[in-house]
Amino acid sequence: MSINTSAATVGTASNNSTTILLGRVLLAVIFLLSGFGKLTAISGTAGYFGALGLPLPTVTAIVVGLIELLGGLAILVGFQTRAAAWVLAIFTVATGLVAHTGWADQMQMIQFLKNLAIAGGFIMLASAGAGAYSIDAKRG
Repeated sequence: MSINTSAATVGTASNNSTTILLGRVLLAVIFLLSGFGKLTAISGTAGYFGALGLPLPTVTAIVVGLIELLGGLAILVGFQTRAAAWVLAIFTVATGLVAHTGWADQMQMIQFLKNLAIAGGFIMLASAGAGAYSIDAKRG
């Protein structure tokens, strides 16, 4: 009895692409919403960033908002996914180190660990690639 390995491989590849797509959507949502929120409330975001001691808070708010919005969009549609995933992984760890280091406060510790978990998801995405349901796959 022979097994049709090509059909099994196609099924596995399809399942992998579906789960990668789901992961991309779930990772992208927080960045799309956060980036949009920052860019539509620049003065509030700049005030918060100023209180954190970040330089040029208005410019920083715009740059951070664009990284989140455009990075989230790139992940969502699967465009330059490996590069976008690395950028957002590094960005997410950096934001955790800037904004969530008051680890004596359990909520700040949870926020920091959440950032690390999201970064881990991005590193896995950078390794796996965008999957078949992506702009990257259509271009490649």
